[in-house]
Amino acid sequence: MSKNKPEFVLNHSTYLSIISPKDQPWDRHRNSASKVQHLYLGSAYDCYAERIAGCSGLLEFAFMADAEDGSLRLKLTGSHFCRVRHCPVCAWRKSLRWRARFLEALPKIKEVHPKARFIFLTLTVKNCPVNELRATIFHMNKSWQRLSQRKCFPAIGFLKSIEITRSSSGEAHPHFHCLLMVNPGYFSNNYLPKDTWINLWAQSLRVEYSPSIDIQSIRSGSQAHLMKSLCEVLKYSLKPEDLSENKEWLLSITKELHGLKVVSVGGVFRDFIRQEEPEDLIGESEEAEGGTDGLIWFGWREAITVSGKGRYVKGDFV
Repeated sequence: MSKNKPEFVLNHSTYLSIISPKDQPWDRHRNSASKVQHLYLGSAYDCYAERIAGCSGLLEFAFMADAEDGSLRLKLTGSHFCRVRHCPVCAWRKSLRWRARFLEALPKIKEVHPKARFIFLTLTVKNCPVNELRATIFHMNKSWQRLSQRKCFPAIGFLKSIEITRSSSGEAHPHFHCLLMVNPGYFSNNYLPKDTWINLWAQSLRVEYSPSIDIQSIRSGSQAHLMKSLCEVLKYSLKPEDLSENKEWLLSITKELHGLKVVSVGGVFRDFIRQEEPEDLIGESEEAEGGTDGLIWFGWREAITVSGKGRYVKGDFV
C-alpha cells in the first residue's frame, strides 16, 4: 500500500464506520436492508428476501487521491447489489447515482443557460389508503402533465420525483418533489405566488380542496442551496424506517409500486440528463493508489441479536 495512507487507515480499528467516518451510512442502510429482508420472508416476495440477503455483503474500496488537496480517501470499487426495488442499500445507491448524474450535467446546463434560476417545489394530495396508492400516483402524474402543459407553467427544465411516507394511521402520503429551472425573467415578469401555485395544482388535480404545497426560490449562485434541494428531490422514495417496521405496509407498497417510475426528467434537462434508471450503483472507476495493493475489503457482520446492529468489518476476503 502507499506509504502516504491517511491516519484513519493506519489505526487498529476493524470497522468501516471508524476507519472512514464518511462511509457510516453503509452500516445504517445495511441494517435497514436486513430488517426488510426478514419482513419479506415467508411472503409472496420470499425471493426478494433471498436476493437482499446476498446484497452488499462484501465491499471493495480503493485508496484515491482527493482532486482538491491530494489527501487519500476510500472509494467504492466493487460490490454485489441485489437491485430489489425496496432494498434500502440499493435505493440509497441509486439516489446517489441520480445525484451524480445531475451534477455531471450541471456545468453544461449552466453553459447553455447561464442566467437560469432554480425553484424547489413540493406538491401534495390528500392521504390515501395504501391499496389505492397506485391509482393515486397515476392520477398525480396525469395532473402533473396538465399542470406542465399550461401556458403559465414557468419551468424550462425539471426533475420530478415521488416520495411516499406512512401516516400515523397507516395511510399513504404521496407527494412530488420538483426541481424547476426557470428563465431569469420569471422573478420580475412572470412570478407565480404561492396561492397561484395552490390554485393551479388544485385545478390540475381537479379537486375542490386546496392542496398543501411548498415553493422555494434557490438563491442565485448558491451551490449549497441548490445541492440541498437536489438531495431532497433525488433521495430514496420511501423512508427506510417506514419500510422496515411494518410487514403489511412493505408488502402492500411492493405491490402498489411495482413497475412505476419514481424519477422523471423533463424540458431542456432531457438534452443533458439520461432518463433511464441507473444500472451502475458503484460509479465510474478510478485508478487506485498502488494498484491492487491499494485495495481494502469490508465484510458485513450481522447483529447477534434481533435488536442489535450489524457492522462492516475489515478483513482479508480474497
